[in-house]
Amino acid sequence: MKETSVTQDDIVHEPSEPFIESTNVWAFMQTYDIDNYDELIARTTKDVPGVNASGIDWFWEEIVDYLDIEFYREFDTVRNGTNEPQFTTWYPDGTINIAHNVLDRHAGTDSETQNSIACLWEGEGGNIRRVTYNELHRQANQVANELEARGVGAGDTVGLYMPMVPEVVSILYGCFKVGAIAVPIFSGFGVDATASRIADSECSVLFTADGFYRRGNPVGLKSAADEALEKAGYVEHTIVYKRLGSRTPEIDVEVPWTGETDHWWKESVATRSVNYKTSELEASHTSMLLYSSGTTGMPKGIVHSHAGPLVQAAKEVHFGFDLMADDRFCWVSDIGWMMGPWTLIGTHTFGGTVFMYEGAPDYPQPDRFWEMIDSHELTQFGISPTAIRALREHGDEWLEGHDLSSLRILGSTGEPWDLESWLWFYERVGNEECPIINISGGTEIMGCFLMPMPIQSLKPCSLGGPGLGMDIDIVDSDGKSVKNDNERGFLVARDSCPSMTKSLWAGDDRYGEEYWSTFEDPPLWDHGDWAQRDEDGYWFLHGRADDALNVAGRKVGPAEIESAAMEHDAVNQAVAIGIPDERTGTAVVLYTIVETKSDESESLRNDIRTLVGEQQGKPFRPNEVVFVNELPKTQSGKIVRRIVEAIHVGENIGDRSSIENPSALDALEEVR
Repeated sequence: MKETSVTQDDIVHEPSEPFIESTNVWAFMQTYDIDNYDELIARTTKDVPGVNASGIDWFWEEIVDYLDIEFYREFDTVRNGTNEPQFTTWYPDGTINIAHNVLDRHAGTDSETQNSIACLWEGEGGNIRRVTYNELHRQANQVANELEARGVGAGDTVGLYMPMVPEVVSILYGCFKVGAIAVPIFSGFGVDATASRIADSECSVLFTADGFYRRGNPVGLKSAADEALEKAGYVEHTIVYKRLGSRTPEIDVEVPWTGETDHWWKESVATRSVNYKTSELEASHTSMLLYSSGTTGMPKGIVHSHAGPLVQAAKEVHFGFDLMADDRFCWVSDIGWMMGPWTLIGTHTFGGTVFMYEGAPDYPQPDRFWEMIDSHELTQFGISPTAIRALREHGDEWLEGHDLSSLRILGSTGEPWDLESWLWFYERVGNEECPIINISGGTEIMGCFLMPMPIQSLKPCSLGGPGLGMDIDIVDSDGKSVKNDNERGFLVARDSCPSMTKSLWAGDDRYGEEYWSTFEDPPLWDHGDWAQRDEDGYWFLHGRADDALNVAGRKVGPAEIESAAMEHDAVNQAVAIGIPDERTGTAVVLYTIVETKSDESESLRNDIRTLVGEQQGKPFRPNEVVFVNELPKTQSGKIVRRIVEAIHVGENIGDRSSIENPSALDALEEVR
């Protein structure tokens, strides 16, 4: 990259007046006589005397009609429980279904969008599929009929352990139609991570595939699903989509099969009726169970409704990413991560086109994404900072010859940026014209707390400011708003929003403990991120303030890594920490105590890394495995990860009075 004197304090993007006045958010501001960005945020998040009694309530009620979200039965009031934001019920008494809004109304015979492309898909091998709204509607109806035939009804859970193929869209929407709870699972998860999510959610039906392609090679998925089901139980029927066998000539891959419980997609779903009446559901009816890893070893099941994620995703795609009628929206994500359903729901609410890619970002060459942007004329392109760092390493020459002029908006999420990579993305991919809508929220809110608007000027790595309708703040350890510019504090929400999880699958007690127990008077949602607002009002994040490891934008609890490592016969104890990494943001380092000193070997290190990768997924495979004789513990026997991490990176460990075995600290220093 060329030498630059740009710093994070410099404004590098200034949208032109014609661009500003062409945006959806500008149109909204004109409709409601809002003059500027600061007034926009205040109007949608605060009480404005003489204008609206409550900005939050006004916005989330008004936006339903503004975005043409259709309820079967209108809600009487926008929410109940305003005195207890952690238990707010949004759109009470209203009935709705996500599937009606994202699919049914776009596929009717009188709809202008029935023959529009809902999903434009490219496989790693270059094959392309174009699925219209009418075709997607028919297939989602078949999925719904298949589910009912297998005994699945409203409130039952259905697992999606699928590759990124168009059928995953019809599965998700078919679940919504029935009123079943969709449980998307990352296709790259290992056996244990998959099993824990199936067991916790108690899925009775699992959708999977024979496999998928990665870097030109077939990767089996059905065998991993079978191992997970053997551990988890519950699943009575497995529906298998034939992806590896869909190519000509067919790939010869052995697919394990159980005659009574396994069913090929073509012999089950594809034979069902293409007609189905979508269920009318309460606005608070559960639509999805999205898992976010915790620090206790048990992933958190995030419970989402029908109304909330629909309104939130639609708002963010329409305003933040300025979706227009002819746009083609791409976000690089698996269906198992929040951004997968978010992209589909947000784009399809408006009858838009989602672009989906199956394979590796640099296969067969590092310009794969740039080639697809040009050939498919993609207009919005969202990706993680980790992926951009990796593509940047290949060099600027891979961008040469690619036009990329179809792009209007760039997007990113999942982790903090570094300055050089942000600038490379902005200058080389966006040609210094496309704003980077750098967003931060999470699985727990199915959306974003922080999100720039395309009408804003931007500083590198900034997240702009609070999203519309999101009452966000930065507080100190006492829960008081930070007073000084550039002072770091905890990112919190002072109020609820419709897409905020209504609880955890494990129950209200864990929900309260995880998110609302840090600051109780008044109650604040503690998001677990370090945040900062500079003197010009730009917001920045500085990583997680809790124990969760955020590897390449994917969160995993340290206990999950440790549990996987300790399944090795030679490992007695383990502690996983995260350290800064130039490519993935955070890398996993595993400290282990082995059964005998003679076990310590390079071979064992490799075995442990492989085991963790197999069980939790390759992104979470430790970069380092360090052998030690003891680990610092409290009197109750709890290993203190904070101290292990501090010693590893050479920081002051602070208070050590709670450590029962201080000799462990010296041992860690020697190893480091």
